Amino acid sequence: CAVFPKADASLEEAQEEKFDLVARKLGLTAGMRLLDVGCGWGGMARFAAKNYGVKVVGVTLSEQQASWAAAATERAGLGGQVTILHSDYRDSPGSGYDAVSSIGLLEHVGVRNYPAYFSYLQGKLRPGGRLLNHCITRPDNKQASTAGHFIDRYVFPDGELTGSGRIITEAQNVGLEVRHEENLREHYALTLKHWCQNLSRNWDACVAEVGEPVARIWGLYMAGSRLAFEMNGIQLHQVLAVRVQDNGHAAFLLRPTWGS
Repeated sequence: CAVFPKADASLEEAQEEKFDLVARKLGLTAGMRLLDVGCGWGGMARFAAKNYGVKVVGVTLSEQQASWAAAATERAGLGGQVTILHSDYRDSPGSGYDAVSSIGLLEHVGVRNYPAYFSYLQGKLRPGGRLLNHCITRPDNKQASTAGHFIDRYVFPDGELTGSGRIITEAQNVGLEVRHEENLREHYALTLKHWCQNLSRNWDACVAEVGEPVARIWGLYMAGSRLAFEMNGIQLHQVLAVRVQDNGHAAFLLRPTWGS
């Protein structure tokens, strides 16, 4: 999910704005250490290292993503700042991080595993360290968590969604203090609009790479998801939390500094 500073921004501008919004919410400054769990293709890791001067460990369960992200990191000249690992997030190395970013990972964790997930990430933070959780959510906390037969079979096996209230509750229950939450569902609808346009423009190349059945499945999935975000069938929430210091200090200014 990109973040569009204006409705006619390009997809590239909006993706950069999303990374920058995450960095601002996390309060990143030069010399900090960031753990990016579910780092995907390494976009957040490279952006934070290049633009904020932080050292980043990124972990992804996908061997292909890890290989591509590591190579992209070297091409960008960021090998001294960014380490990309092919790993389960629960095997992330180190502790005492200043910040943890989790972008699009929670959908794959399973609702029953939320307590262990938030407890683990809290344990990776130093006192005063921040966690930014970014994920697709339900518009309420009553619906079934399963994503549906089509998505479960063809797109994201075993993916589960719940409402932002459940996510905030589970974060609070392990001792994290939730400081801010934001619904970006309109931004995901715009993101999917651009993705669908890109798929259409590059249809022949996509079919040549993955075959027509897979291309059609993803075209249908993205178009349907765009409609779901527009109609408030699903949402996208960012939840910002902090591991409070022993004296109760949360290391936040009195008002947000990220312009939202």
